[in-house]
Amino acid sequence: MILSLLQFLLVLLCCVAMTYAVVATFAMPFFDRRAGRQPSGRACISVLKPLCGSEPRLYENLATFCEQAHPCFQLIFGVSSPNDPAIPVVRRLQSNYPRSDIELVIDPRVHGSNLKVSNLINMAERARYGVVVLADSDIAVETDYLERVTAPLADPDVGVVTCLYRAQSVGGFWPRIGALFINEWFAPSVRVAHSTGSRRFGFGATLALRRTTLDEIGGFAALRDCLADDYWLAEHARALGLNTVLSSVMVSTDVIEPDFATLWQREMRWLRTIRSLNPSGFAGLGVTFTSPWLLAGMLLAHWLSLAGNGPHPFTGYCLAVSMVAGAAARTLLHARSARYSRTFWRDLPLVPLRDTLLALQWLSAAFGSHVVWRGARMPVGNHVARPHNTFLDFSDDR
Repeated sequence: MILSLLQFLLVLLCCVAMTYAVVATFAMPFFDRRAGRQPSGRACISVLKPLCGSEPRLYENLATFCEQAHPCFQLIFGVSSPNDPAIPVVRRLQSNYPRSDIELVIDPRVHGSNLKVSNLINMAERARYGVVVLADSDIAVETDYLERVTAPLADPDVGVVTCLYRAQSVGGFWPRIGALFINEWFAPSVRVAHSTGSRRFGFGATLALRRTTLDEIGGFAALRDCLADDYWLAEHARALGLNTVLSSVMVSTDVIEPDFATLWQREMRWLRTIRSLNPSGFAGLGVTFTSPWLLAGMLLAHWLSLAGNGPHPFTGYCLAVSMVAGAAARTLLHARSARYSRTFWRDLPLVPLRDTLLALQWLSAAFGSHVVWRGARMPVGNHVARPHNTFLDFSDDR
């Protein structure tokens, strides 16, 4: 009886994991959602870009913000040290885009444990306009980005607009592995949560909100000791009764981690942050790693066959169908994430490695109380009060 129950539970978990793979594949948009007429936001915008050090393609990524079609916006770049390597990059932008309203804020004041938020607090003093857009330093955007991401703010019930992102690897093997993490696990997981009605998210790739909303939540000072500051910014707006909108805009982000250690460190920060925000959702991540469950299903079927104690025919049929559907869905998800056919074939052998590594990271992230972010060791817990009756989905920003 105990063995039969164990068999049933393993078969059930394999089937659930394969079902998730199918749902995740079809939750991703099949077509470019830019098609058709898009609404445009025309209010003047203050764009805040906190910087810390140089990185590959920093100038190219920041330049995409200087080339916006929006008629009225200012760009505020901020660093905390007069010796920051990002400063010459911003000076170059100011020289090459003289018609753009570009300001560089160099301010060493620290306002809390989150140094990025300290930077934002210092930068916000220079923001002149009624709409504020925050975006990470490694983000590249299209020319209509500002118009499209701010358009939903015309609705007074919308508090924050945020964006998903697709990753491109910059470098060799490990950046390719990191890009698969974002494109084939993180983004689909957010789409699945969004399709079920969850709106508990906020991503540093883009956070757009009205200045009045920012003031109502207490400004960036309310986030000065938060690890997941982007999530909590949106959560504070939701506590005011305002909605979070996931924009149809998908921006591009670079994955630059050159080796296993730095990639592991970054992805462990993501997963431990998810655990701190939503422990039950974190536990549910166990069924989102397709390749290990495919292997487990095949071994289970083989073991039951050798044992001469095969499962009920219907159970065996369900297991077989689930394995085939899961394998096909995982391959299709990889195909849809590949920008070119050569990347599909080049990275296809990495899919089982990526899924298995993610499963190991999930197990490791269940333990530990600190993460490392830009060289600083930070506690996982968020030192802010959570709004009542909050359901946190298992996604998190970079």
